[in-house]
Amino acid sequence: MTKSRGHAIVEQWFKDKKWKWAAFQKEAAAAYLAGKSGLVNAPTGSGKTYSLWLPILIRHINTLPKKPLKTKKGLQVLWITPLRALSKDLFRNMEMAALEMNLTWRVGIRTGDTGTRERNEQKRQMPDALIITPESLHMLFTQKNASEFFKNLHTVVVDEWHELMGSKRGTQTELALARLRTINPDLQTWGISATIGNLEEAKQVLLGMRFPDENSVIVRANTEKKILVESIIPDRVETLPWSGYMGIRLVDKVVEVVNRSRTTLLFTNTRSGTEIWYRTIIEKYPEFAGIMALHHASLDREIRDWVEEALHDERLKLVICTASLDLGVDFRPVDTVIQVGSPKSIARFVQRAGRSGHQPGVDSKIYFCPTNALELIEAVSLREGVIKNMIEDRPPVAHAFDVLAQWMITLAVGEGFDETQLFEEVRNAYGYQYLNREEWEWLLGYITTGSSSLTVYDEYKKVERVNGRYVVTSRRIAHRHLLSMGTIVSEVSLKVKLQSGKYLGAVEESFVIWMKAGDVFFFAGMSVEFVRIHEMTVTVKKAEGKKGYLVRWAGGRMPLSSQLSAFIRERLADAIENPHKEVELAKMQPLLELQEKRSVIPKTNELLIEQCETREGYHIFIFPFEGRLVHEGMSILLAYRISQLRPITFSVAMNDYGFELLSDQYVDLAEILGETDLFSIKHLVDDIYQSVNATEMAKRKFREIAAIAGLMFQGYPGKYVKTRQLQASSSLLFNVMSKYEDNNLLIKQAYQEVLTYQLEEVRMREALARIEHQKIVIQNTDRPTPFSFPIMVDRLREQLTSEKLDDRIQRMIKQYGNAD
Repeated sequence: MTKSRGHAIVEQWFKDKKWKWAAFQKEAAAAYLAGKSGLVNAPTGSGKTYSLWLPILIRHINTLPKKPLKTKKGLQVLWITPLRALSKDLFRNMEMAALEMNLTWRVGIRTGDTGTRERNEQKRQMPDALIITPESLHMLFTQKNASEFFKNLHTVVVDEWHELMGSKRGTQTELALARLRTINPDLQTWGISATIGNLEEAKQVLLGMRFPDENSVIVRANTEKKILVESIIPDRVETLPWSGYMGIRLVDKVVEVVNRSRTTLLFTNTRSGTEIWYRTIIEKYPEFAGIMALHHASLDREIRDWVEEALHDERLKLVICTASLDLGVDFRPVDTVIQVGSPKSIARFVQRAGRSGHQPGVDSKIYFCPTNALELIEAVSLREGVIKNMIEDRPPVAHAFDVLAQWMITLAVGEGFDETQLFEEVRNAYGYQYLNREEWEWLLGYITTGSSSLTVYDEYKKVERVNGRYVVTSRRIAHRHLLSMGTIVSEVSLKVKLQSGKYLGAVEESFVIWMKAGDVFFFAGMSVEFVRIHEMTVTVKKAEGKKGYLVRWAGGRMPLSSQLSAFIRERLADAIENPHKEVELAKMQPLLELQEKRSVIPKTNELLIEQCETREGYHIFIFPFEGRLVHEGMSILLAYRISQLRPITFSVAMNDYGFELLSDQYVDLAEILGETDLFSIKHLVDDIYQSVNATEMAKRKFREIAAIAGLMFQGYPGKYVKTRQLQASSSLLFNVMSKYEDNNLLIKQAYQEVLTYQLEEVRMREALARIEHQKIVIQNTDRPTPFSFPIMVDRLREQLTSEKLDDRIQRMIKQYGNAD
């Protein structure tokens, strides 16, 4: 069969690069050129980008006219990426291929970092291919001629689809794709993903509800990338462990790994963690100055850009980072990754491992650095998850009415919309397939009047109906909407600037608002002294000395995945039956032996409950091993159910392995379990609503929903509304809407999101159903055990400063750690 001109040019390009066209790349190219849409699933660093970019170039070459066109076609390919950091790397690889094939195709970038000049140039003449974030794509739809931008669009590629799909940013992408398919019914849509379990569902979410199944395909790479997992083992482990004590104590072993490697990425789970590790290493190993850098989302863009370029150019030995470097970025000099603390998910661990050896045929190497002794069990579990390729599912978001309301206003700011046509279009999106007419009518009322409870207030009347179309006619409303678009809602951030004029990044208002002149804090890898706050900017100067506050950001803790929690329960059973099977379990033997001595190590068919009395009161510790979020809901639920049987008040604490109920009176749990089914799933939702302050939790969640839906304006640049004012405003709106509207979709959504995301009701139900079939083992202990001690410390962590906490922990270890 004669090969097309495009095929010949691409094959010659492969030969010139001395690269091999992988089987999955050929399969993806064949499917794309046959007009199909679908999903490419291949390991990180295997060449996923080229699996779709090269057939796009083949199509372009094959359709080139003999004589150059006088006018350009404009935008033909959209490449959607979840992170701005990815866009530069994608641009580099995509443009390189086009240039080396002597093609005149222009590749552009449009993200929040794109300057005004470049945006204006794109308005005049769109590039042939545009790399864009979901937020910037929505911004294009606010233009009055939006359809003109997309009239020649034939392909959309969504990169790192797994990262978007389980979030409201994924919902944004779904809505945009539904609109693009309306503009171009023949649009080809492809997703790229490395770490996702529910591939079939991911494909359907990407393609929408009406896409013909016979015209879609999933392309899987048949060569698995080898991931080498090794733990950094401490010389000794505490028999009474507590969260965080071990991590930086292993700094010498971590630096040994770094010194053996060419370039290393050290991942922490929080931005605060990156600051701690940078400061620890630079103080103990000053020779790392100049070859070590920080990278996290709160650092200034110029700093992040410099770090990324320095990584590419092999000028850095070590970069300490967060999820800001999780995805797709091709730093080929990186040959080693270190993960500090459990990533709480096998998929996240694999994703980060793939940052090393980021090229076809090269192994990825990742070291796991535990932050407490119990995390050594997670190390074994993570390794098994990698070997068995047990990647977690990413459930898509459903019924996000706040995102839909924002989208409707976005379209009204742009070309406007016909509500009947848009209703059918939106129902084509997976997350809104069950949207009914009554809900749609409420949304139309909301964007035009602010819902029935707010009709008397003109500021909520945003969209008007003009000649049958819904449009925004007010420039003020349009401007405020443009400033408020997006689904990422966080605390108000203040820029941090040195007196010399250099910007370092941003901190949250709640951290810095109480500071006074002379206070010192650690940020961007340096000690800085607070000078003043003026117009949303924190001015600082460099400080000397080692004492100061550590910057903290909200939302630091990640939930333990269900697959990883199941592995942990199994590995505990291994620790009893075959303690020397893994080096990590062997190292934990003193801890496990003490647990066996004071209590038991539960088997997979057992639920362990420990009860003991200390000077604090009477403790009940329950160990489902289901993750912090499930334990938070379950602890409050059980406290409520026990209080219904006898008058009692509990305080609760939890970690990923279990939870604590603390009271000033003894509870005979064996007797209560004889009286009632404490772990029953009957009336679960009703009991949850009775047990937690659901209204207060929904109020907090409503603030985010109200911001996304456009109910609350967070202010103009440099004049943002303070967080506490926003919370007060959202609480007032919540109360008014709850009182006067039974069918308010945003209020319903707030309660549903509390159940789904904050309390993980579905997973809690599954855990309770499992417990109903387990043997319940109640152990009365005379002192805390290795399993219960970390939960006690986590409770104290919320009450004490770090210095006081450390003193208290040492006293507790001395008190409870004596030989039995």
